[in-house]
Amino acid sequence: MNFVPKDFETILLTTSLITKEKLNDFQELPPEKQVSLFDYVIDTLKIDQEKLANELSNALKVPFLKIIDESDVDIQLLGRVPLKFLRNGLIFPFVSNGNSGLLVANPCNYHLLDEIKLVIGNYSLFVGTKAMVLDLISRHYPIEGSKKAIEELEAEGEVAQTIDFNVINEEDILGVAQEAPIIKLVNNILFQAVKRGASDIHIEPFEKDLRVRYRIDGNLYAVMNPPKRVQSALSSRIKIMSQLNIAEKRQPQDGRIQVKITNKPIDIRVSILPVVHGESIVMRLLDKSKSFVELESMGMSERDLLVTKDAISQPNGIVLVTGPTGSGKTSTLYSVLYRLNTPESCIITVEDPVEYQMFGICQVQVREKIGLTFAAALRSILRQDPDIVMIGETRDKETAQIAIQAALTGHIVLSTLHTNSACASITRLIDMGVEPFLIASTLTVVIAQRLVRRLCEKCKISYQPMGEELRRLPNNGEAMKGATVYKAKGCSSCLNTGYKGRLAIFEVLKMNHGVVKLTLEKAEATKIEEEAKKDGMTSLIDDGIKKVKEGKTTIEEILSVAMSY
Repeated sequence: MNFVPKDFETILLTTSLITKEKLNDFQELPPEKQVSLFDYVIDTLKIDQEKLANELSNALKVPFLKIIDESDVDIQLLGRVPLKFLRNGLIFPFVSNGNSGLLVANPCNYHLLDEIKLVIGNYSLFVGTKAMVLDLISRHYPIEGSKKAIEELEAEGEVAQTIDFNVINEEDILGVAQEAPIIKLVNNILFQAVKRGASDIHIEPFEKDLRVRYRIDGNLYAVMNPPKRVQSALSSRIKIMSQLNIAEKRQPQDGRIQVKITNKPIDIRVSILPVVHGESIVMRLLDKSKSFVELESMGMSERDLLVTKDAISQPNGIVLVTGPTGSGKTSTLYSVLYRLNTPESCIITVEDPVEYQMFGICQVQVREKIGLTFAAALRSILRQDPDIVMIGETRDKETAQIAIQAALTGHIVLSTLHTNSACASITRLIDMGVEPFLIASTLTVVIAQRLVRRLCEKCKISYQPMGEELRRLPNNGEAMKGATVYKAKGCSSCLNTGYKGRLAIFEVLKMNHGVVKLTLEKAEATKIEEEAKKDGMTSLIDDGIKKVKEGKTTIEEILSVAMSY
């Protein structure tokens, strides 16, 4: 394609992306509200970014890129251009077929195109959306790398211990320029965690070392070892950010940090625990911009989805989600709440802690220290005239009994329970001291789930399972014989793990007549499971095998989470 220079205003008018009236409105903006015409059409007129990029591509004869491969990102090339210049100009330099390429949101900014040539030399021009360019900059720009920050700490010696800590005031930590090395290090630990999709950050002190690890897709990975002598400064910085007592080093402390990272509002739960060689710090990252998954997109089978939908459409009853810690129970409950959240419904939740905030729902934070327990909160919220109640966890007999009373008096109750299978939930409630007839008359469905790592689509390898691998599966792997499945390999796209993201496997127990009868008889979980399978229930391992055959995960992953009971 040959580049054909044209005026941005002319392109907008000739393609009917903007009318003359709207253009006049822009030209008459008062001085305090003046922005560029490009920002005006996107941010004020809300013109579709992809449509605008396509029109610019056609008018200027410049290729439109929808995606840039990770292998085309050149960190050294990117680092030669100041971050502010990239973000203000909405440009992203990369490598295209061995040559420099430049992705730009507004290719009509010819002065900018000339300036960037002085920095990176000749390049091939491409057009993309504003959102895509900003996302690429946020994910790949080597801002204040950990190595550089640690080198500065080494150079400063003991001075790092006397830094004057200041709470971050910037809207986004990517906007941080020159700061004390310890602040750069903390910012970078947070930035890299978000960039890699980590759910938790672990900072662990040992006798002679300090270790930082990220939990990604359920597994912990070591990422750096800062100098041992910055341990106290690192801990103090995090305590100040989470508004904790920096002088208290003998008692556990819990706090919260709210900050923007790569333009995403992130809520960070901080837990500090005194250990032998200092303080162990664990930070749970919660992306507040994350949208809730629709029930249809959670990966349930057709039968499981119908049973779940039927249960939550009832006027009352208890819906339980079970599984160990970290199995995605809360996310499933929020997906159900998202579906039930209508202007006609009053929904109140009791959680410890409140992980995600949802508009239209009243959420209560449990505070054990002042006596605001699950049971105490439940007794009060039932006087608030709710239609739907969500209990973060059913921990004891008192909470279970109040939940049952709520269901009996016409409420839908959602809660979680720690059991190994859906059928074991019934026996667990009986063990708590709940009467079987109450369970039988209020419980509508139990959803057991686990999270398994999803195979990386770019590098997974196909093969046919045999031998010992089949023998470890139910019925000696009869369901898998002759099937083509996949295993993990590892590439740059998945950080050489072979996996990218996670998916859930489910076991959905419907309280039919047979299950109700066995509940009243206080039958064992195995008998309840046999009855439920006659009604079409798929066990966790069977649902996992189905997803293995679909090429979504591996046999090893399924066996690691679904054969524990």
